[in-house]
Formats: sequence, structure tokens, C-alpha cells
Amino acid sequence: MKKEALRIVFMGTPEFAVTILDKIVSDGYQVVGCVTVPDKPAGRGQKIHESAVKQYAVKNNLNVLQPEKLKSEDFIQELVNLHADIFVVVAFRMLPKVVWSMPKMGTFNLHGSLLPDYRGAAPINWAVINGETETGVTTFFLNEEIDTGEIILQDRMTIGPNETAGEIHDRMMHLGANAVAQTLELLSSGTFTTRPQKTSESIKSAPKLFRENSRIDFTKEGIAVHNFIRGLSPYPAAWTEIIHKESGNVKTLKIFNTTCEEQDLQFTSHFQREGKRLFLSLKGSRIEIHELQVEGKRRMSTKDFLLGFTIEEWKIQNTSKIR
Repeated sequence: MKKEALRIVFMGTPEFAVTILDKIVSDGYQVVGCVTVPDKPAGRGQKIHESAVKQYAVKNNLNVLQPEKLKSEDFIQELVNLHADIFVVVAFRMLPKVVWSMPKMGTFNLHGSLLPDYRGAAPINWAVINGETETGVTTFFLNEEIDTGEIILQDRMTIGPNETAGEIHDRMMHLGANAVAQTLELLSSGTFTTRPQKTSESIKSAPKLFRENSRIDFTKEGIAVHNFIRGLSPYPAAWTEIIHKESGNVKTLKIFNTTCEEQDLQFTSHFQREGKRLFLSLKGSRIEIHELQVEGKRRMSTKDFLLGFTIEEWKIQNTSKIR
């Protein structure tokens, strides 16, 4: 089938998905529908927020569908009426079988890891947290179980020792766009083979991130703490609590950017300030903090932070509270 004749429904929500959608449109494919989340109020003013995919679709005169429920009869009929050959899913909700089984050529998803490792909601974050030096993207056909379908294509990328999840996310958008384009070429030509995902107890997972599992555990090795911080940067951000040595006042401190130097050290809850630089001694390493945010203040560089905050008066909250 010629790519101009291929009828595609794209499903996605954030900016990451927009990069892939733009590649599909730019390559001359026919996008007959864009499915994204409904508009909703957000922010202090509760202004109506439109997803990045909707904004792109409207700007480019693409058909937009925003179902509240993916199993609703009206939405299913809308999809049927589009006569799509294939559905492409990037950073969207879990689809019911009645949706993903609809197109004759199937539904494929782009996932931000080298499956089967890092199935789940936060694959980029957990790859960095676990100290991986390589990750990548996978396109695969959807089936009944999350992130387990047959693999169509994979592409790899390196992870730098100080690279944050946000930086990898931005590079991965372009890698993913090319992977989706290659997948569409393979599917439209009909000359492709898929392979099943391996099953093993050693497969690494990528569960959703919450405040509870984003707290820094300073009892771990210094390199593990460094990886944890960069794996949660910029969002949701690794955090700890600091306590004022005299008043006992407690504040939340988020750390966004660090570097790690191997040294024969043990953890101390006290910060070490050296001029305009800030360090923490941890097990086996000394970490330098480059960007941080204390409760009630904006995110800033360490240099700017130290101009208005007397860090010497504070220490890391009692480590017995760290789980």
C-alpha cells in the first residue's frame, strides 16, 4: 500500500507525542483522526487546558476526537466511521480491546525503552535511576497485556553519566519519531516480521512515580543517589527534608542536578559549602549539587541559592525517616 493511501488514527497527549505526530504528517501520511484527552481546567486560574496533541491537530486542521470514555458507543462509532487502516499510539491511555483490535493492520505503540525491560509508566526515569548506560525505543503491536505485544522495531541510544531523564526525553522524541516512521514504512510495504517479547523474572519494571517513591534515600551508595536525582529531573524531582539546627523548622528540598566523584566517604547529614559550591558526603562518593529548590522558593542554580539561603544552618532530616 502506498503511504498516501494509508489511513492513520493517531492517539497521544503530551509534547513527546507531538514530535512523532509531526513526523507522520511531514512524511505525507494521511492522518484521519487524532485522539487525545478531553480539555480540563488547570493551574491557579483553572483555565481550560488543551493537550499538546490537540493544539497541534487544530493548528494543522486535523480531525480531533476527545472521548471521556474509550468504550463509549459514540466514540467507537466515530472510530469505525474513519475507516482507519492502522492506529498509532504514543503516550496515551490504556486502550480497551474493542479499540486496539479495530483496524485491519492493527494498533502499534511506541514505548520509551528496549522492551521487555522497563514496561510501565516511567521507563526513561527508571532506566536512569538504575544507572543504565543505554536505553532506546520500541514499536510493538498492542495486545491484552500492557507493553507485552510482539516487537516490530527497536532503536538504541546511550545514556550519559550525568544526563537527566528530561534530557534523554528530549533526545528520545526524535529517535521515536524516526522509529515510528520506519515502522509505518515496514507495515505499508507488508515486508516485516515481528518477534515475541521474552519472559523472565529478571525483567526490569518502570512503575508510576509518586511523591512517596521520589524521596532520596541518603543511606544508599553515592552513585545510586546521583542516579536517583537525575532520573527524577526535572519531574517529579527527587526530594528530601532539611531541618534547621536550632529552631527545628523543617523544609522540603528538591535537588535537580548533581555530579558525583568517587571517594572513600560515609554519609553525613551536613552540607559542605565551599565558596559558591555545595557538596554532600555519601557512601563511597562526594556529590556536588548544581540545581535545587527549597520550599517556598523557585528552582535555581546553587550559586544563586547560596546568595539568599544560609545552608550551614540546616542539615538533612533524620535518616531514620528515610525508607
